[in-house]
Amino acid sequence: MPKALVVYYSRTGNTKKMAVRVAGALKDSGLPTDLKKVEETAPSDLLSYDLILVGSPVYYGTMAWPVKKLLDESVKFHGKLKGKVGGAFVSSGNPSGGKETAVLDILKSLLIHGMIVQGDHKGDHYGPAAVHAPVDRDLKSLDDYAAKLAALTGRLFPASDAKTPGKKR
Repeated sequence: MPKALVVYYSRTGNTKKMAVRVAGALKDSGLPTDLKKVEETAPSDLLSYDLILVGSPVYYGTMAWPVKKLLDESVKFHGKLKGKVGGAFVSSGNPSGGKETAVLDILKSLLIHGMIVQGDHKGDHYGPAAVHAPVDRDLKSLDDYAAKLAALTGRLFPASDAKTPGKKR
């Protein structure tokens, strides 16, 4: 059975709210999911998951340093995350706070590992992004993102039982 990791850093609690929501939506889609703070995640932990979703507040148009540190330290496993599904979500302090650049910076790290990233033709193209605390629109985006990533993970890593990730139970 494939499984997911939602790993995040949150200083004010906004990114944590997003992480909790997207982890719950992944579980609701039938995908076993662990939710971990980035400070409690070792780079070797990433090897145990088929889907890795990374959340960060936006600092100076990019990811927060603790997230960057985890991704930088994961270089010792370069090539070992190849073929896994990856994704990103962020929160920022203002509408033009660098949300897309931060999501793209996280995704670039995942792509360099050889991970598979799914975009969205509508809404948050690269990954969900909130301004301050997530509002209804952001929560829906997180739910939709989780469903798409769970379905992709289920297609790439078929479950051995009758429940297929990405489909409601």
